[in-house]
Amino acid sequence: MNALWSEARVRVSHRLAMHVQVEHFRLHNATPMVSFTFDDLPRSAATIGADILESYGARGTFYVSGGLVGLDTPEWAAGRAEDVVSLHRRGHEIGCHTYSHLRACDLDESLLANEIARNRAYFRSLDRSMAIETFAYPFGYGSYARKHQLKSEFLTCRSIVPGVNAGEVDLQFLRAMPLINRQMSRERIDRAFDEACDSNGWLIFYGHDVAERPSLYGCTPDLMTYALEAAARRNIPALTMAEAFQCARA
Repeated sequence: MNALWSEARVRVSHRLAMHVQVEHFRLHNATPMVSFTFDDLPRSAATIGADILESYGARGTFYVSGGLVGLDTPEWAAGRAEDVVSLHRRGHEIGCHTYSHLRACDLDESLLANEIARNRAYFRSLDRSMAIETFAYPFGYGSYARKHQLKSEFLTCRSIVPGVNAGEVDLQFLRAMPLINRQMSRERIDRAFDEACDSNGWLIFYGHDVAERPSLYGCTPDLMTYALEAAARRNIPALTMAEAFQCARA
């Protein structure tokens, strides 16, 4: 019964996070934008994915939990500390995903503060110039109770609730589209870009590994390349989350 009540509370907190904003923010970007983001640091994202982005002159945002770096999973080989440093020095953005990859809705204020502080300390130990400015909710679960706290720590927080961000948005719960083969087709990619063009919006993709045989949460290099080609055909710049935020506030 306690477990059922706990999950019911989590669902309510997540829905409140989806629909109740901490503050209203209007995007002022001059053109549509796209950001490519990757969660959990699969090594293929840090290597193959980063190389594909760079071949288009783009950089991505990699949401990293320091406690998971170097820990392989059944789904993928994990990136190592040197991959985090390499991404940073090549111009990609490193974002916060908590240190232990814990759902924000399961953490009280002090526990979340500790997770953020541990993650920042981990990144500083790798390279003191690594600024951690954006956040993504682990497992996609938002938390209304923690949104005010996250606002004081980060420029933006990314969800996995689908949609294009346009007009007035919630910076503590930005919507994103899956760059995941089992969930996304070329046609859906084109529709998302068309919506971004029609609304002068900010399209955010999220994914995990980038491999010829991806996990259930990843994409092939071909699908990722198609998305970048779709952006290039429409002259939509591919920006990191922090870069896109700066354009949005101009």
